[in-house]
Amino acid sequence: MRRVPVAAMIGAALLLAGCSSAASSSAGSTANSGAGTSGGSPVTVTLGFLTNITHASALVGLKEGFFAKDLGSAGTLKATAFSTGTEEATALLAGQLDAAYVGPNPAINAWQKSSGSAIKIISGAATGGASVVVKKGITSASQLKGKTLATPSLGNTQDVALRYWLKQNGLATNSTGGGDAFIKPTTPNSAAVLEFKSGQIAGGSEPAPYDIEMVNDGGTVLFSETGVNTVLVVSQSFLAAHPAIVADLLKAQIQANDFIKSSPAAAQADANAELASYTGKALKASIVAAAFKEITFTDDPDASSLTSDASQAHSLGLLKPVNLSGIFDLGPLNTALAAAGEPRVSS
Repeated sequence: MRRVPVAAMIGAALLLAGCSSAASSSAGSTANSGAGTSGGSPVTVTLGFLTNITHASALVGLKEGFFAKDLGSAGTLKATAFSTGTEEATALLAGQLDAAYVGPNPAINAWQKSSGSAIKIISGAATGGASVVVKKGITSASQLKGKTLATPSLGNTQDVALRYWLKQNGLATNSTGGGDAFIKPTTPNSAAVLEFKSGQIAGGSEPAPYDIEMVNDGGTVLFSETGVNTVLVVSQSFLAAHPAIVADLLKAQIQANDFIKSSPAAAQADANAELASYTGKALKASIVAAAFKEITFTDDPDASSLTSDASQAHSLGLLKPVNLSGIFDLGPLNTALAAAGEPRVSS
């Protein structure tokens, strides 16, 4: 999940290196901004996010122009969509992203792999919004023995949640797809939906809107995942070099979540339209509405939930022991929240 920021010189080729499934777009503005750079030159800010409704903060922020407006003449945003948080983490660690909306487990992995030097979590974005959906007639974990279930990628937030839930119910899994229940990382998420619909898999642990689509295809929610689902991270080098730009990103993040709360219908339409610009196909409005209902969009990163995620991944053998002390830097967020007249959050 990381590395060195480059001023107005990161091209699409660099962003896509090693991340072939990513699609990028740029958004800029010539409006004046109070945020400047050390040399006065505009900064190209590379921002990653996933093509999920759980990343609606990013989708709405892009569609409504909050990021472009708040960056103003100080920076130009280059937004890149990814299929999985694992891919985002790789791009962050490779220095191809300055900031990213990502799940807690990929953020934790990036922190651990860099020995705490690569990223900081600077804001929450969403909690909830993911479920384990299975074929109709399956009513308990025990009935999943010998069955195949999809997750977005090995070690991502939904993958860990599913494996841990199965473990709690007496079913072992392993990282190579074996065990009592067979976990099959499947990318993109839409492929898991198609495999479920065709009967190739018994179910899956998927983020919204894909869990909703599986329900619409006859599935039953067996387990709803709670806790933090999406956080906003930034590379430590970018934070140190461009604190004013990071403050602008946080301002836009807060505005996006406020817009989602104050104008839910417009926010849903925004998220759907922005998502379609990357995936090539809009979702049914009813699916988007159902997805929004199972998500709480909040700037609070829910620190205790993150600790629980790390503990679960460790218990599954997917994460070495990790000290999360210092992973949060919520000072800039609380400054932005205070300026917006909203309550502070804590880590």
